[in-house]
Amino acid sequence: MTSPSRYAQSLAVIEAELRARFDAAANEFGQSEDAAPDVALGPARDPAHGDFASAAALAAGKKWKRNPLEIAQKIAAAGTDRLPGVGTIEAKAPGFINLRMAQPFWGGVVAEALERGADFGRSDALSETGPVLLEFVSANPTGPLNVVQGRSSSLGATLAGMLRFAGADVKTETYVNDSGAQLDLLADSLYARYATLCGVPTAVPDDGYQGDDISEVARQLQARDGDRWLKAAQAERRAALGAFARDVIVEQQRRDLENFGVVFDRWFFESSLYAGGKVDEVVDWLLQRGVAYEKDGAIWLRSTQFGDDKDRVLRRSDGRPTYLAPDAAYHRDKFERGNRYLIDIFGPDHHGYVARISAIAAALGHPGKLEVLIAQQVTLKRGAETVAMSKRAGHVVTLREVVDEVGKDAARFFFINRAPESQLIFDLSLAVEQSTNNPVYYVQYGHARIASIVRKAEETGRGALLERARRGADLERLEHRTEIALIRRLTDFARTVGEAARARAPHRLAEYARDVATDFHAFYTECVVLGDDEALSSARLSLALASKTVLASALTLLGVSAPDRM
Repeated sequence: MTSPSRYAQSLAVIEAELRARFDAAANEFGQSEDAAPDVALGPARDPAHGDFASAAALAAGKKWKRNPLEIAQKIAAAGTDRLPGVGTIEAKAPGFINLRMAQPFWGGVVAEALERGADFGRSDALSETGPVLLEFVSANPTGPLNVVQGRSSSLGATLAGMLRFAGADVKTETYVNDSGAQLDLLADSLYARYATLCGVPTAVPDDGYQGDDISEVARQLQARDGDRWLKAAQAERRAALGAFARDVIVEQQRRDLENFGVVFDRWFFESSLYAGGKVDEVVDWLLQRGVAYEKDGAIWLRSTQFGDDKDRVLRRSDGRPTYLAPDAAYHRDKFERGNRYLIDIFGPDHHGYVARISAIAAALGHPGKLEVLIAQQVTLKRGAETVAMSKRAGHVVTLREVVDEVGKDAARFFFINRAPESQLIFDLSLAVEQSTNNPVYYVQYGHARIASIVRKAEETGRGALLERARRGADLERLEHRTEIALIRRLTDFARTVGEAARARAPHRLAEYARDVATDFHAFYTECVVLGDDEALSSARLSLALASKTVLASALTLLGVSAPDRM
């Protein structure tokens, strides 16, 4: 378990004391013992009003039928006794309770960042949610990953990192759709290219896969097997070529993802469900449980019972399963492995599937234990050109191409830069621009600027000052408004990660990283870090080092490097 930060403990003590004051106020105002509202402190919206604020008096006023400002004034009148680190407490209309922290509190935040390093901000806020299985990307093994799958992989990997940082027990997984008609079509497309290479011109099926990547797979097949498949029976050939193409393409996808900084705990193959009899088994189990039924020779899921707009076929009248059956088997397998909660990230073409897969989870006996996120469409911007993305037509813009053009760091940051449910315009030109207009460059430059300050201290013979700063020896000197604003931002790191993870909103972490960089640049502009006053220089260097730690942690969670030089 991660021990809570000292400043978080202080805030918890403050919340407990305010809660006790509300209990006393409830008694004084003739309210029942359980009438006091919950008290939660959050950053004040306007720093001019204070550092932390609570709206509990507004809730109490509504419940108690009293003026919220009167209640807030009652709470604030008790002063700062038993409120550790609080300098002032005051009530503001229409009923807010605002706290302004004393300087030692802010110095303590910097001291803790220096002491805990990369663990600063780590918490147990979501430790009760696991074990969680997070599935994302889950691409068909029919070609390279496209940019939407790049967005999905960025979202999934960042969300997993944030959940773990906030204490959740999370495993990641991707699902390989290597069964059914699409694998036969892949095999036939590969055979056409392979046969042509062997001197037997063969047309790719009209609805086959046309991309150049299939030609490369064909060359690998010919190099391994010569022309042995030209005379093979279709069934044997399809099975062999489908498996060969799948393995080659999946390995390419794995390498592309690893180069993108995305590594899964497990790659799960749909074919393993059929090989183990899991698909027929789950259909029969759903029948026995009474949540599936037979009609017109087919097996139907009672999905309307679980919120879907109509019942769905699991097994056709000719005995063939629909795509819903292996998905049911797969999600049953997930739960049987001990996962208490599932998160699936789907692509933009799966909106209509959310209710169906949620119904599956409920029918399996786990209502409310599956959450589906949609990674919305990506539009690549390069001038006015919009590139159509169709694997079979061979015009797909791949994740690999984007990474080659803008680099892993820019791609990871830009893919995460908007809310998952929002469509994303990815400006390839901006992503490589070395200016403050480029958000990833801006954040990385903040980290590199601090590293430059440290190097300057070392190169100018101020190593003793640097060691003094690392010990946090002079933190009481931090009083400038930009210093306090920056520390206030650093204090918000743990809350930001925890709340963004809980809300499945990784883009909030990207926004936070930009805010830290902005506050640091403002501090650096107004405050001389390495000046003539040794104690003040030590304090400001301590703050710079603490900021460097938080920027590095945020960038790492985003899958972006934290360079010391730009």
